[in-house]
Amino acid sequence: MDKRYGIKPEDKEKVLASYFKDGFDQPIQTFPSKEKRKIILLQQIMTRFEKEINYTEKQVNELLKPIYVDYVSIRRYLIEYGFMDRTSDCTLYWVK
Repeated sequence: MDKRYGIKPEDKEKVLASYFKDGFDQPIQTFPSKEKRKIILLQQIMTRFEKEINYTEKQVNELLKPIYVDYVSIRRYLIEYGFMDRTSDCTLYWVK
C-alpha cells in the first residue's frame, strides 16, 4: 500500500459508512473514483477472502457479485492495487 494515502481510522469509518449505508452485507450503489476512497472500499472487500486459499475466477465473482453490479471492475481493481494476485491465464486468484 502506498503510504501517500495516509488513511486514518476516522476517514475509513466515514467512507465505509457513506458507501455501505445498510451494512457490509448489503450492496453498494456506486464505486468511488477517488483513489483513497477506492482503497478503503477494497480493503473492506478483502475481508471476504481468506489467505492461503486459491480461488477460481468464478469463486471470486461469486464473492464480489453481492457487493456491486460491476463486480468485474472490482476484481480488476483488487489485482491492480495489489490486494490479490492471479495466474497468467487468470484461472486462480489468491490474497497477496
